[in-house]
Amino acid sequence: MQTAISQLKALILTTLLFAAGSTQAGITVYTSQAAYLAAVSATAVDTYDNLPIDTINTPLNRTAGAYSYTVTTSGSSPLLYGAGNGDDLWLGSNAPGDSIVFSNFSSTVRGVGGFFFGSDIFGDYASSAGSTLIASNVLGEVLSYQLLLPTQSSFIGFISSDAIATLRFKNNDTDNSIWPTVNDLHLSAAAVIPAVPEPSGYAMLLGGMGLLGLIARRRRQR
Repeated sequence: MQTAISQLKALILTTLLFAAGSTQAGITVYTSQAAYLAAVSATAVDTYDNLPIDTINTPLNRTAGAYSYTVTTSGSSPLLYGAGNGDDLWLGSNAPGDSIVFSNFSSTVRGVGGFFFGSDIFGDYASSAGSTLIASNVLGEVLSYQLLLPTQSSFIGFISSDAIATLRFKNNDTDNSIWPTVNDLHLSAAAVIPAVPEPSGYAMLLGGMGLLGLIARRRRQR
């Protein structure tokens, strides 16, 4: 009987360890700038305030602090566009249906985020129904996020357990009157992502704890 209990304990311990080890960090999305900044370090911001209010050839190579990256487009036009007004300038596509693609990040970049919204044909802010952001890392893990009713203060950030590979941003409006636009791109290192068990992991943890409790109760009764 004692041998059987010992074997059961070993099985439960193995189950608990498996549950803890089966958590997946991968890529995490943040919809709060404060929460994003609290989870990373060494953040640098590309404000785009030095862009011209005009078309911009791609690929566009940019730097922010110690980081570098490349911006291109995917769709009908190979050009980007400097948008915005006053001292706060933005980066947009040259065609409303195109995607803005960020890639070639420095190998230390584990987090990327910014303010993603829409602009009109004049480069001014315009409300849109929504947009899609897709982040990938060097391991091939991909996370897609649907941003509904974005405004100029709509911050979205992605943090990865490994180096960020790409970030794609596309407007979802179908009337071709809204251009995808980004401001203040954040690049960060040293992501801190707490490991959160999957639902199946929680189930195994609870089951194992229940079995341990049953063994302890039976011992007390004997």
